[in-house]
Amino acid sequence: MRTHLVWDWNGTLLDDIEAVVGASNAAFAEVGLEPITAERYREMYCIPIPRFYERMMGRLPTAEEWLVMDDAFHRHYVELRAACGLTEGVEELLTGWGAGGRSQSLLSMYGHDELVPVVRSYGIERHFVRVDGRVGPSGGTKAEHMVRHLAGLDGVEPGRVVVIGDAVDDALAARHVGAGAVLYTGGSHSREALRAVGVPVVDSLGEAVRVAEEMVG
Repeated sequence: MRTHLVWDWNGTLLDDIEAVVGASNAAFAEVGLEPITAERYREMYCIPIPRFYERMMGRLPTAEEWLVMDDAFHRHYVELRAACGLTEGVEELLTGWGAGGRSQSLLSMYGHDELVPVVRSYGIERHFVRVDGRVGPSGGTKAEHMVRHLAGLDGVEPGRVVVIGDAVDDALAARHVGAGAVLYTGGSHSREALRAVGVPVVDSLGEAVRVAEEMVG
C-alpha cells in the first residue's frame, strides 16, 4: 500500500489565517478583550478552543460566554473567509499526488455541513477519497474525529498515513491513531510551538509532501 495523505483544511490547504484572527478578535470583543495580531495569535493558540480563550482571558469562559464567543467567531469567519484563497501551489500538489496513483483525504475541525460546500466551491473536492468535517459541538480535539475518518477509508492502514496540518492538534491526532505527521508554519501556531511536538516542521506545503513521502517511503 502506498502512502495516504490526510490534509487539514483551515490554515493548511486554505490560507485563512487573517480571517481566523479577525473572527477571533470579534469573539474577544464580546468579553471586552483587546484585538490581537496574527503573531500574537500564533503564540497563544491552543486546542481545545476554550483553553485558548482561557489563555487570553486569564480564566475559562463561562458557559454563557463560550456560546457568545463561539457564535461571534463563526459568524465573522463566514464573512471573512470569502476573501481567502487556497495556499500557494495547492492545486498542483493535489493533482500531482493523485496522478501518482496515491490517495488523499481531508479532515477538518470546521463543521461538516459547512465544510463540504466550501471545499467544493474551491474546485478541489475531486482530489479526495473522503472529506470529513467536525460532527458535534465545537471546542473539542481532533483525535476522535481522526479515528472515525480513518475508519471510513477503505483499506488504509494508519502506519501508511501522514497527516499534513498547521496545528499541534494535527500531530496529536496523528499520534493517537499511529500515523505520521508533518506540520506547516503558515497557519495557527508559531514555529516554536510546532517544533515542540517532535514531528517535522516545514515552511511550504510542497516541502510537506516531500517529507511525507520520505517518512513512509
